Amino acid sequence: MRTLRVPGVPARRILRSMLWLIVPMMSISAGGVARAADASTDNCHVGAYRLGDGSVVDVGASEGSHLRWRREDGTTGLLASHPEGTWTSTRGWTDQPDGIKVGFSDCAAGRIDFGGIRGQRIDLDVTDTRFQGAGVTLAGRLVLPKGNARVPIVVLVHGSEHVSALEYYSLQRMFPAAGIGVFVYDKRGTGASGGRYTQNFLLLADDAIAAVDEAKRLAGKRAGRIGYQAGSEGGWVAPLAAKISPVDFVIVGFGLAVSPLEEDREAIAYDMRSQDYGPEVMARAMQVADASAAILLSNFRSGYDKLDALKKRYGNEPWFKHVRGDVTWALLAWPAEKLKREGPALFAGVPLQYDPMPVLRHLATPQLWILGGEDADAPSAETIKRLRALQRAGRPIMLAVYPHAEHGMYKFEARKDGTRVDTRNPDGYFAMMRDFILSGRLQAKYGDAVLHDAAGSHSSRASD
Repeated sequence: MRTLRVPGVPARRILRSMLWLIVPMMSISAGGVARAADASTDNCHVGAYRLGDGSVVDVGASEGSHLRWRREDGTTGLLASHPEGTWTSTRGWTDQPDGIKVGFSDCAAGRIDFGGIRGQRIDLDVTDTRFQGAGVTLAGRLVLPKGNARVPIVVLVHGSEHVSALEYYSLQRMFPAAGIGVFVYDKRGTGASGGRYTQNFLLLADDAIAAVDEAKRLAGKRAGRIGYQAGSEGGWVAPLAAKISPVDFVIVGFGLAVSPLEEDREAIAYDMRSQDYGPEVMARAMQVADASAAILLSNFRSGYDKLDALKKRYGNEPWFKHVRGDVTWALLAWPAEKLKREGPALFAGVPLQYDPMPVLRHLATPQLWILGGEDADAPSAETIKRLRALQRAGRPIMLAVYPHAEHGMYKFEARKDGTRVDTRNPDGYFAMMRDFILSGRLQAKYGDAVLHDAAGSHSSRASD
């Protein structure tokens, strides 16, 4: 999930999601490596605001003492405070000023001036809770639109991040501002939840099922349709949970229909294609992928001689420096003794050969999969191929591909050194999820997304 960014932190392709040393996506979240965050939601300006023009801006926790704003159209910026009480914004994660100035009233009044447009914090019904997962106590929160009306509820399922969803997931406010209830919880071993961190998909699925049960209990008569929204690693967890205990819908963002081990292999192939290397180099890179897999499957006990031999054989060839993959980069960079010592704990619980296809072939739950065409961390080509086959076989799957988005569903700019800097979510990404949750259907246009169904595909193009 792969790297997930929280509902709000961009992934940087240095650490990979399988290493779980990341921060969640703008689970507008749930999986590069994301920049670590250490802010706290103690900041009283955190909230969703209705502006005078009718639009919504969300203000959430971010790095250090900063805040991050997000709009439903996918635009976002980092806010830095100044002694006189004003805040200035930089575009996406570029550190480039975007000209937006923000002002807040005192906390009790809950007013905002966003780029010259005044607004008011949206009042929401919020209930914090602690509930039992699979053998652990988890911390969660139900957020509903104000009132007594029955509303759909979406349970936000983590990717592989370590940070608190309760603090960083912006969708816990953005969806309720759009008339949708949200249940958000800290994954076991993170934030305020108990237990030890794990990537055991079955255990995490059990926790997700418990979260649905708690959401229903708290919402009572207000609970309408209920389902999951999951990013990155959550794309393995949420369908599994839905198969064990049915829900009304599942949304997967930048997830995979291949195994974690295949993810690394596909990421290496993406590395080679992005550098325009041909079949001969690709075959050599796949030798590296195979050697890396052997070490992982041995639980870091053996296989180093084969990888060392390949490093000696190909290490000076131009393509070799571009081999990253999802985890192979670490096996190439770290000494064998460090890998033997730290690897087993680092990858504890990861089901490397988990095949999601048996679950997906038999899952009757309506699903929306949203993928990025330039996802270097969890390349989408094979997943798209498999989902299209499932569609033709009659599975209730809607598939949308944003051709220029990377992991976390972020648009980006490429720097001269080849690294990427994220700028925003694609236009239409939030609206697509909102519409699917509310009605189970999609409209004709969601930015530049290409929408696929069993009959074929069509582009959904709009300026962004």
